[in-house]
Amino acid sequence: MEYNKKVVTLVYGCQMSERDAETLTEITRHFGYSPSEDLETADLVIVNTCCVRESAENKILGKIGELKKLKERNSRVKIAISGCMVQQPGALERLQKRAPHVDIWAGTHNLHDFSALLRKVEQGEKVAEVWQEPKGTLEVASFAEKGKLHANVNIMYGCDNFCSYCIVPYVRGRERSRKPKEIIEEIKSLVDSGCREVTLLGQNVNSYGKEFTPALDFADLLHQVDQIASLLRIRFITSHPKDLSDKLIKAVAEGEKLCEHFHLPIQSGSNFILERMNRKYTREYYLKRVQQIRELIPNASITTDIIVGFPGEAEEDFEQTLTMMKQAHYSQAFTFMYSKRSGTLAAKMEDQIPLDVKKRRLQKLMSVQNSESLEWRQHMIGQVVEVLVEGPSKTNPQRLTGRTRGNELVVFKGDLASIGSLVHVKINEAGTWTLVGEVESNRGIQSFM
Repeated sequence: MEYNKKVVTLVYGCQMSERDAETLTEITRHFGYSPSEDLETADLVIVNTCCVRESAENKILGKIGELKKLKERNSRVKIAISGCMVQQPGALERLQKRAPHVDIWAGTHNLHDFSALLRKVEQGEKVAEVWQEPKGTLEVASFAEKGKLHANVNIMYGCDNFCSYCIVPYVRGRERSRKPKEIIEEIKSLVDSGCREVTLLGQNVNSYGKEFTPALDFADLLHQVDQIASLLRIRFITSHPKDLSDKLIKAVAEGEKLCEHFHLPIQSGSNFILERMNRKYTREYYLKRVQQIRELIPNASITTDIIVGFPGEAEEDFEQTLTMMKQAHYSQAFTFMYSKRSGTLAAKMEDQIPLDVKKRRLQKLMSVQNSESLEWRQHMIGQVVEVLVEGPSKTNPQRLTGRTRGNELVVFKGDLASIGSLVHVKINEAGTWTLVGEVESNRGIQSFM
């Protein structure tokens, strides 16, 4: 077996996709590959895909076209395309015709079987395998990437919500929860390799464990993870508002390592649009959930996702979204223009919004949120916050960077020896996206907001 082969892994999409890509990369290590970033010298290129938005899919198709030219320059390189784009109903045949130079096609349901596909390709075959249905929860914990300060850990797969704009349930399958014991063992293994912060992943973590007997829900799992020695922080995404329980909010309030950060996608502030999106909650219900978070955890950071230009969105509906942003007071919002996804109900809806209207609304939305984000961070000036030191700042290597428990990015002067540890930083400056401070080793944590 060769031990000098190189694999380059390209990732598109969400943190689920990132975690899947880590699994694929780790599987290749068993075949003698080592990770690289140099496409020109690669022996294997893996592209783990996304299909949530048309823009992402177009970018991926462009990259696959570029890889054809790479293969013309380097005939030994093998190309693997995996993930959500491949898993779409009817996509495989269309993609194979468009990209005959690809050696491996794999969907989301059979990632754990990538070793078998790679073995065939190394023997000179081309393979395409896309399971139509998942088979269990695919325990691939042993292939989690080790040695990183932060790690993503799947606690469940799939989604049962079927929002009218979303392709995820069709490419990720229905909800399946991993057993708590398997999750705990994976996290302990990661911590032993140097991990200090984990993000628990699920399309809707709030519905974790609903199929278990005896009953065990997400709040129960968080209490178990909170007991793991040497783990410093626990985050989670994504929380569907309709399933955010008082028990879960209380668990975050009480947890020692559970970060006071909720990513709670609202998508729209209009009840009319929320109903068309099939989100199963109202504006009023959502605000009550936010109020409950604020009451139990006053310093909690709440982030969100928002779509503008959904079919049928009138100016009044859009204005209600702007009002919602001010009422919820998000520390950050991830904003998108609605994009048609073939196979979803929303793609067939009438009253599609013109592109110029969507662009105008997105710009206004971003302007409002930038003001909210700046105000949120300015309130932190003068406060001392706990920061997990991640390493040198990408924009200023002379300074360190890290994140608060609320997931705020902080830049400060410090010792490289503090990387991977918790320090107390006094905030002196605040921008829309970044905080600037100085280490204050003799002061405790203070609340803000």
